[in-house]
Amino acid sequence: MTIVRQVTSRHNDLFKDLRRLLAEPAAYRKLGRVWLEGDHLCRALLERGRAPVRAIVTESGWAAPALESLARNAPEVVCIPDALMKELSGLESPAPIGFLIEADTATSPQPGRDTIVLDRLQDPGNVGSILRTASAMGFGQVVALKGSVALWSPKVLRAGMGAHFALTLVEGAAIADVAALGLPIVGTHLRDAQWLHDTALPRPLAWVFGHEGQGMSDTVTAACTLRVRIAQPGGEESLNVAAAAAMCLYESARQRGNQ
Repeated sequence: MTIVRQVTSRHNDLFKDLRRLLAEPAAYRKLGRVWLEGDHLCRALLERGRAPVRAIVTESGWAAPALESLARNAPEVVCIPDALMKELSGLESPAPIGFLIEADTATSPQPGRDTIVLDRLQDPGNVGSILRTASAMGFGQVVALKGSVALWSPKVLRAGMGAHFALTLVEGAAIADVAALGLPIVGTHLRDAQWLHDTALPRPLAWVFGHEGQGMSDTVTAACTLRVRIAQPGGEESLNVAAAAAMCLYESARQRGNQ
């Protein structure tokens, strides 16, 4: 049975935690909770068979049957005034509902699984886009090396559009953790690299995508067993990392279809 209670003060401890989760990208690591804003992310969580700890819904949202039904998937519903939800939102128009869930970052990667490795990526939009592509192309694990943006931050969650719940996500990893996967490590590089479209890609493998401005670190580059580059007949020097990742992961998926 769902417990329903009201919170009307911004000084409530739960409300303070939610504001912290919104304001501090990595606060979930200390609080052990992740704030999902909006019905799209809430529904994506449920579709993957996962359950929230709490639902937070505005008074007007609670009056809407569809949102009330969605909120009741949580064991506890907290109803707040519409005006307070503005303080829990990173959107111009705050969503009327959100879920609070357990933080779900794995402590170590699972060996032998097709994996994406993020080497110090900083842009939440890029990372969220890569997570979406990973899920779409059948990659089930993403490993973020130390120095990468927080994977469960609100901005990455919004950009990921629910892909988080289809993936095993590991943060704070070292290159030794990647080597321990026991997989060929493939990275994109502008020099001393084979053309992606001419390369038979191994399966399974670990794809590495490097920092937006610096690319892969020297240590990560040295760990790669194969380096590839993407043909750019238009003459640009490099591609946005999320675009490059999409091309690489699609090529992996395409070649698997031919095996």
